[in-house]
Amino acid sequence: MSNAADVEPGPQDPDAPTEFTATDSGLKYRVLRKGDGAKPTADDKVTVHYKGWLDDETVFDSSYERGEPISFPLSGVIAGWTEGMQLVSEGGMIELEIPSELGYGARGAGKDVPPNATLHFIVELQKVTPPPKPGPVDEDAPEEFTTTDSGLKYRILRKGTGEKPERSDKVTVHYKGWLDDETVFDSSYQRGETISFPLNRVIPGWTEGMQLVSEGGMIELEIPSELGYGAAGSPGSIPPNATLHFIVELFEIK
Repeated sequence: MSNAADVEPGPQDPDAPTEFTATDSGLKYRVLRKGDGAKPTADDKVTVHYKGWLDDETVFDSSYERGEPISFPLSGVIAGWTEGMQLVSEGGMIELEIPSELGYGARGAGKDVPPNATLHFIVELQKVTPPPKPGPVDEDAPEEFTTTDSGLKYRILRKGTGEKPERSDKVTVHYKGWLDDETVFDSSYQRGETISFPLNRVIPGWTEGMQLVSEGGMIELEIPSELGYGAAGSPGSIPPNATLHFIVELFEIK
């Protein structure tokens, strides 16, 4: 039975290609409607309407059936989506044929997507939202780091106007973390939303460092391994004995 909220895909261009183009990765696509806006990057957040089906035409997911579009960071979805959505402009529509290795692979996805499945999608790109960027740095911000007794290095990039937190406080922040080779391993900016947590529940370098900056301020931290994830590292993102680098903006203390 059709949902009263169902919507249908918008129009296609009269000259939309009937054949797919294959990329080097094996992704196949065809642009069904050219948009007039910007193409997203892998770091952007997108708002889309879409329908996904299998080779046997079984529809396994559809925002059209739910009656509302969905928004998400392109860096947080299957590889075929991350690549494919960068090929269409805002306002456009694209059809994707995603091989298993760019989708859910040998594991599949629950009861809806079987192992080794080729995925088919029609996607309308309604909006591209670039991720927020760190705010301004004070003109007189120090270029050199200060080192604490623990070995933590820090510099205040922007002085805040509020209080400094205590280790028992909960804070709301935006942040970006990277390794010595400049590989970014985590970023709330890329996710497009701040995060809140108690200061006594994070790595020691954060617990100490965030007590050095005032609400409304920004701090850069260089955290030695022993104040971070140590010899164990954090599997999948942070190698053993890694020095961690962060820029953090402190928005609120609770």
